[in-house]
Parts: sequence; structure tokens; C-alpha cells
Amino acid sequence: YSQNGHGREALELFQQMQLEGMEPDKITFISILDACASMAALIEGKVFHASIVDCGLESDIVVGNALV
Repeated sequence: YSQNGHGREALELFQQMQLEGMEPDKITFISILDACASMAALIEGKVFHASIVDCGLESDIVVGNALV
């Protein structure tokens, strides 16, 4: 979604995934960070950054590059 200009839909889908109990992986986080960046959604990006830290993925090189 986010790669095609549908950042808001990507965020909504992510929230739906969480409500259904699905755990995000690093690819999910990379996609959601891309959605936040495309929408200039700084607050949401900070929330997802905290989730990345909570999941222990902040040291992953691919995820780290998405955070930059």
C-alpha cells in the first residue's frame, strides 16, 4: 500500500493486524515506516519506532536503514 501512495490504508491495515493478534516482523515495520514517511506522519513514526525497540529490532541493519 505505502509504495503506491496509500499510506493511510497501510496504517489502518497494520492496526487491524494488531487487533487480530498478529505480531509484526521486520518487513512489516519497514513497510509501515515507509507509509509514515510518505505521509510525513512524525508522531506515528515515533510510536512505531518505540515498537521496533520493544521488539528488539532496532539493531537490525535493514530496519535501521528504514529509520534513517
